[in-house]
Amino acid sequence: MRSVVLAHEVDWGTWRAAARGLVLERVPPEQVVWSVREPDDLFAAGAEDPPPAPPAGTFNVSRALVDLAQTVIQASEPARFALLYRLLWRAHSGERHLLDQVTDPDVQRAQRLAQAIRRDTHKMRAFVRFRAVEEPAGTRHIAWFEPDHFIVEANAAFFVRRFATMVWSILTPYRCVHWDGTDTHFTAGANRADIPDDDAMEAYWRAYFSAIFNPARLKIGAMTSEMPRKYWRNLPEAAAIPDLIRSASGRAAAMVERPVISPAKPARPAAPAVQVEADPATAALTAAAQEAAGCRACPLWEPATQTVFGEGPATARLMFIGEQPGDQEDLGGRPFIGPAGQLFDRALGEAGIDRATTYVTNAVKHFKFEPRGKRRIHAKPDNADIDACKFWLELERREVQPAVTVLLGATAARAVLGRTVTISRERGRPIPLDGNGQALVTVHPSYLLRLPDEASKHREYAAFVADLRRAAALLAA
Repeated sequence: MRSVVLAHEVDWGTWRAAARGLVLERVPPEQVVWSVREPDDLFAAGAEDPPPAPPAGTFNVSRALVDLAQTVIQASEPARFALLYRLLWRAHSGERHLLDQVTDPDVQRAQRLAQAIRRDTHKMRAFVRFRAVEEPAGTRHIAWFEPDHFIVEANAAFFVRRFATMVWSILTPYRCVHWDGTDTHFTAGANRADIPDDDAMEAYWRAYFSAIFNPARLKIGAMTSEMPRKYWRNLPEAAAIPDLIRSASGRAAAMVERPVISPAKPARPAAPAVQVEADPATAALTAAAQEAAGCRACPLWEPATQTVFGEGPATARLMFIGEQPGDQEDLGGRPFIGPAGQLFDRALGEAGIDRATTYVTNAVKHFKFEPRGKRRIHAKPDNADIDACKFWLELERREVQPAVTVLLGATAARAVLGRTVTISRERGRPIPLDGNGQALVTVHPSYLLRLPDEASKHREYAAFVADLRRAAALLAA
């Protein structure tokens, strides 16, 4: 039996080196015990086997498996190290497409943990609230957060980018991260009592939340789903929620009764009232597009011209998801308006699909490119880019709730299905999604533009149109 003791809960370097050595030594998963050293464990140093000499040789596994392991190692699941080693062992033993086996128990378990990590990451980024504390060296902003998983280290860089000009600390029961304006360092976990009870920032958050609260759009179930009650005690604005809920019906009635003061009429005739009345989903998408315009969740926003959000009716039963905006989309602010978009529109017409009735968006909302002289050359988004935009894509899918979602290319498929997809193997096959929806995988229109000869272009374009017709047929089924 081999024992591996990691220095801390997310000791990726030690786990990876140990797992690599164990695989090369052909040590099966059932003969390895993984554990984490307690910070004050005086006997841990002698409990583990002495580190063996690194074995000779090397091997490769898919990037998707490495990315999955780096995510799952953050889970508060003691058996995660053994689970990840078991996946690595199986992948090295010949199961090359292991992650494509969506019904496999190990794969399902790892994907569920990864999904929980992504959800916890989103909550941390959304619900961290800083309080100003005066220290001898100046003002430090301190926040308290209670994550479900060990996500502090992985999210430190995000908060450094977003609050680079502040001196701050984020305290959690597991680990604390500190930024002094130049360097990041970590310390042991803290207690909620280490955070001051109140300051002017709390009053600001309560006033801001009360000001943006719309009683006419109150949906308690949706609100508690997005802002679970477990986080309320650490959110200063949450103190206002009970009163806002109690007064919502009265405030909504007052809004209806309040006289409307209209601005001066425009020169052109106003549209009929029925065309300007937005349903809640449309309003939510409009608000999301406005909020996404200021998104700084990843570095792509800085060189890009603007955020390119999805467009189309919130009632669309057919949704198309591409990879990312291109050069012309980045300049124009709309998805699929460049050369690939023009080809896409032509194929939709031949398939009998009216684009105006569909919702079109991208997995990544900013243009990722490499400058070459005066040109901007498309650069493929990586998993970090996809994960950073996942919040916006899931919001669009949740509000539109399409019956059929067409995934244009591998990036879109990875964003929605949560796994690496081989287009040739998955193409044209209906894939069940949560909420009774179905997905259909096909190529991205830009792929058709890159084909080297006219014969292949004609053949692949016909296959693409056939995929679009198949999607339309699924709607009628």
